[in-house]
Amino acid sequence: MGSIYLIRHGQASFGADDYDVLSPTGIRQAEVLGDHLAHLGLSFDRCVSGTLRRQQHTATAALQRCVAAGLPAPELELDAGFNEFDAEAVIRGLLPAMLPSEPDALDILRNPKDNRAAFQRLFARIIQRWVSGEHDQPGHETWQGFVGGVQSGLERLLAQAEHKQNIAVFTSGGTITALLHLLTGVPAHKAFDLNWQIVNTSLSRLQFRGNEVTLASFNSRVHLELLKAPELITYR
Repeated sequence: MGSIYLIRHGQASFGADDYDVLSPTGIRQAEVLGDHLAHLGLSFDRCVSGTLRRQQHTATAALQRCVAAGLPAPELELDAGFNEFDAEAVIRGLLPAMLPSEPDALDILRNPKDNRAAFQRLFARIIQRWVSGEHDQPGHETWQGFVGGVQSGLERLLAQAEHKQNIAVFTSGGTITALLHLLTGVPAHKAFDLNWQIVNTSLSRLQFRGNEVTLASFNSRVHLELLKAPELITYR
């Protein structure tokens, strides 16, 4: 069987004007991942990334460490099917109707770094409304639409995959959640309970034979844990 390694990007710039940039911690996480892959002697036949900068930067930082250790690294391919959903657009679309019951929401969203717990609670509530499909709006990306795009990305990957290949996919937490939903049948709201646990640069492995795909492991972060540096275990 072949293997697809789903790699969540390193820590992005939460609370900054531009979230889609790796933080210094995110860069370090990607480098540690690359060193770990090199130590395992795990080389990839293909490497694919979504088109977001934090995904591509994670890929290049990790693969550079692999190359420095003497492992081959194929050219990075880009596929927008592995992009994250547009969280800002989801918030803009669903928040107005929630303001009567969430009067502090705007203050929380303006200062998320100073209100991390409140932001997570609010964001989780917004996501639950989004995945329910009961609040879909014309012109806004729906959960089902997002899942369909992720499924198309997986189908393209499998269509070009060869027997027993190792394929790395540098992606995001929401995309991994959509794949969990598709492959295991777990309801979307339960899949997002797992989403909140996905660590930056963690590895989840899928096994495939032809178009048949199964989940083999989820959210491994041993490369970070071995360093005994708790500050490298991040979730956003």
